[in-house]
Amino acid sequence: MSRSLVRIGAALAAGLLALTASAGPASSAPEHDQKPESAAASHRVLAFYQTIYETGSDGVRRYVDPKPLLGSVTDVNVGAIHLNADASLTVNDIPADHPELGVMWDDLATMQDQGVTVSAFVGGAAPGTYRYLREDFDRFYPVLRDFLRAYGLDGVDLDIEETFSLADTIHLVDTLRADFGPDFVVTLTPVATDMAGRTSFSGGFSYAELERRAGDKIDWYNTQFYCGWGDLSSTRVYDQILANGFAPDRVVAGTVTNPANCSGYVDWPTFDATVGTLAARHPDFGGVFGWEYFNSVGHDGGGRASWFAHASDVVGS
Repeated sequence: MSRSLVRIGAALAAGLLALTASAGPASSAPEHDQKPESAAASHRVLAFYQTIYETGSDGVRRYVDPKPLLGSVTDVNVGAIHLNADASLTVNDIPADHPELGVMWDDLATMQDQGVTVSAFVGGAAPGTYRYLREDFDRFYPVLRDFLRAYGLDGVDLDIEETFSLADTIHLVDTLRADFGPDFVVTLTPVATDMAGRTSFSGGFSYAELERRAGDKIDWYNTQFYCGWGDLSSTRVYDQILANGFAPDRVVAGTVTNPANCSGYVDWPTFDATVGTLAARHPDFGGVFGWEYFNSVGHDGGGRASWFAHASDVVGS
């Protein structure tokens, strides 16, 4: 079935979220102990897509079309998805079924039909989502589960930037895997120094221990090499992550696509040298992601999508 057909009923299905939010725990489907097949893929190029409307220098608010990424990216992570105190769910600050998001859902469905994996990234810098999951999982998890189903998403990316224990994380991952099966993509987005075992910002636990205990249910890690948590000025921090027990196919290296987004931006010659070295050194290199799409500094004077097209060329995806 075309993903576009899924969207036709999405708004109606989204209306059921409030009803299911009060339901009991998710049904206990059998766990899938085998690592998802999608985890074997390498050389991903992933775009984070959070700014859905931008205001130009002329003061006009315009939609940010993701379809120019077709042919360059393997994955798009859309969000940020937030759970709120009243057990509602929003995409950034508006309900998922808001009319202004309709064109976005349609465009993402078109991309899915052409082979792009579209995941929802959950959490991020805005606090609350993981606190609610920690404090009342049976109330808040069904809201997230039903949203993922209603919009026909291919996966979920857990961007934990508040306290959330190792046990909480394993429970969430186990429940997602049980509910959605082996083909659904489950990823996490920790900072690079956490993956290297030097810090514990992304939840407050050891990611090496998470990998040992639940790695068979996690597809890969979208790792943040920016904002003071490492960068791609060299392969040094990536090498530290491998030394901490992670295989290259488990680690997608993320960087900011514009120096305005955060510290750690690297220019194109530096990006080419670091990422090119990683791709050459590790045939199973996990790939790269860019934060974020809307204001990406294009390659060689190109538009924002050219950031991802060039990254694809560098990693050889």
